Amino acid sequence: MATLSDIGVAAGINILSACVFLIAFAILRIQPVNDRVYFPKWYLKGLRSSPLHSGTIVNKFVNLDFRAYLKFLNWMPAALQMPEPELIDHAGLDSAVYLRIYLIGLKIFVPIAFIAFSVMVPVNWTNHTLERSNLTYSDLDKLSISNIPLGSQRFWTHLVMAYIFTFWTCYVLKREYEIIASMRLHFLASERRRPDQFTVLVRNVPPDPDESVSELVEHFFMVNHQDHYLTHQVVYNANKLTKLVNEKKKKQNWLDYYQLKYTRNQSKRPTSKTGFLGLCGKTVDAIDFNSSEIERLSKEISDERVNIIGSTKSIVPAAFVSFRTRWAAAVCAQTQQARNPTLWLTEWAPEPRDVYWDNLAIPYVSLSIRRLIVAVAFFFLTFFFMIPIAFVQSLANIEGIEKALPFLKSLIEVKAVKSFIQGFLPGIALKIFLIFLPSILMQMSKFEGFGSISALERRSATRYYIFQFVNVFLGSIITGTAFQQLNNFMHQSANEIPKTIGVSIPMKATFFITYIMVDGWAGVAGEILRLKPLIFFHLKNFFLVKTEKDREEAMDPGSLGFNTGEPQIQLYFLLGLVYAVVSPILLPFIIVFFGLAYVVYRHQIINVYNQEYESAAAFWPDVHGRILTALIVSQLLLMGLLSTKEASHSTPLLITLPILTIWFRFFCKGRYEPAFVRYPLQEAVMKDTLERTKEPNFSLKEYLQNAYIHPVFKGEEDSESDAASEDGELEPSLVPTKRQSRFNTPLPSKRSGSSPPLLSDFDANTRV
Repeated sequence: MATLSDIGVAAGINILSACVFLIAFAILRIQPVNDRVYFPKWYLKGLRSSPLHSGTIVNKFVNLDFRAYLKFLNWMPAALQMPEPELIDHAGLDSAVYLRIYLIGLKIFVPIAFIAFSVMVPVNWTNHTLERSNLTYSDLDKLSISNIPLGSQRFWTHLVMAYIFTFWTCYVLKREYEIIASMRLHFLASERRRPDQFTVLVRNVPPDPDESVSELVEHFFMVNHQDHYLTHQVVYNANKLTKLVNEKKKKQNWLDYYQLKYTRNQSKRPTSKTGFLGLCGKTVDAIDFNSSEIERLSKEISDERVNIIGSTKSIVPAAFVSFRTRWAAAVCAQTQQARNPTLWLTEWAPEPRDVYWDNLAIPYVSLSIRRLIVAVAFFFLTFFFMIPIAFVQSLANIEGIEKALPFLKSLIEVKAVKSFIQGFLPGIALKIFLIFLPSILMQMSKFEGFGSISALERRSATRYYIFQFVNVFLGSIITGTAFQQLNNFMHQSANEIPKTIGVSIPMKATFFITYIMVDGWAGVAGEILRLKPLIFFHLKNFFLVKTEKDREEAMDPGSLGFNTGEPQIQLYFLLGLVYAVVSPILLPFIIVFFGLAYVVYRHQIINVYNQEYESAAAFWPDVHGRILTALIVSQLLLMGLLSTKEASHSTPLLITLPILTIWFRFFCKGRYEPAFVRYPLQEAVMKDTLERTKEPNFSLKEYLQNAYIHPVFKGEEDSESDAASEDGELEPSLVPTKRQSRFNTPLPSKRSGSSPPLLSDFDANTRV
């Protein structure tokens, strides 16, 4: 059982680690050679130039201004100075709302901690239950609910505090929901024109023997949205073409390198080998070889483009359809298009940066099957992962190590070593064990077939949170003796589970404190150091960088990583809400995490991260729902714990809390969530009217024409023939419809130029 001194040692180790990381960062960030690593966002915006191009040789690599070292912590106030409106303009609404999650943690837990330490800690501490028992306990346990005797009237304090903490948490969440919903609507109203505001993604276009997908889409929307349809772009399966384009880019980069090398030394033509990584195979002239390879790939790319455009098999039954106004796009995205609700499915198009093109080629009918497969796989991953975690947790303690390695017993019993193991090893072991999990969950989400990066990250975040709840939270609580308790837990009746977990919760406070310090304190400090990007940047710079373009690509700014960062935050919300009443000593450690993380991630968002997409805070309802779920879990577990303490009066009163919380969840869902899933037509009309007034001659069709072309068709620096192929063949002109009856298309096709049928013909066809 860990004591206060053990926790103090663990805190000292983690505080020292965090300080080392922060000091190392403060020194490394002011070195010119690391400028691209710690300020990549400003390079991407074109607002910062490399300090390596000026000054003496030494000054290019080392900062010799000693005054800069005296101000090495000035990054902290600088990170807090940028106002939120400027931050939104600089980094987007997603980043600003993500930071608000940390502020919500502070808003919830700082007042709760103040009340808990003022009221509950004295109530718990002034009992002598543990002292009079035969149980093994620590000073920490005397601060928890474990020190209250069975049937004590003092449990009324915990009951009242549970109500106060619930109402305060709900008040903060309601207030934040109002603010963030208002921020989202303001952001959408004030944002500059974007293609996704006028575009919907249409999936499951029905097959037609007489018309191509492109013709069918055009005719359908000209009939059903005749005054508002503007243009469309069909979706191609261009996965093979993407591989060819990427290969050509690599060859072009090598050609640039060898040409630069030859320009510097024209006495000898550069050579290379054609084998694996240029280490084996036939020796050839490097410039001629890469030039011929580029020529070959250019021809293959051109042929593949022709094949894609000319083959109906390459066209996916999906399209991006654009409208003349935001109002028309909103109507189409939020309504049913056909009698059969499984056909002509429409949804808001992701912004072009957010589209995950590989998944658009997946047939719609296979999506349900894929999601069923992933759901089953995730179930087994979650529950079978608990076994190795339980095994690691059982070994990562004094008894487990002494049993597995008895010859180390004398060393382990040394006070400093023992404190280190109890205060540091369990948390770091669990952290290492989970290191590959986010990548696995992201691959599962990609297999499911979501069409946007934001949807992939939100689904991965949901699964990561469920996994952490089951394995990190519940798993760490119920696996004290690993498999025996796990087996008992699996065979208990459902109404006994909250009691079992409730009894175990106070006993695991020490473990979660160490986990917060390792994962939260040291982990966040390690995040700002960017050790992995720093090492990889310099390795690439030394071994792989051949041109200035290479140097730019070697700089990896990264992004927020919503799929990993947000579930981590939610785990701390869960721990804070569960232990607020049970063992308040956990709260200061959580508050330190939220405060440190807010400063660190604000700095990273301003200077480092380059967000891949902008969803206008579409993830917020998920965040809100998970915090409320954590609140309900804390109420149920407190109910189970008090039922074992013979506090019979508590159950009828506590059962009201989850009911009220669930009602509050439905209230927020009905009142505020529509702002995150639908676009108000009133806002759309106002925005459209304002833009028409300001820019009456703006060509919207030209703006939208190529907005949703697969990236492989644009931005590629090909030969003129390739470019001509792209311009001329990417969107083929439509031929007149082959249908015997044109009653489905009463208006002329914009491309076919066919005449519309007579009104009498249309009426006759309709009557038939």
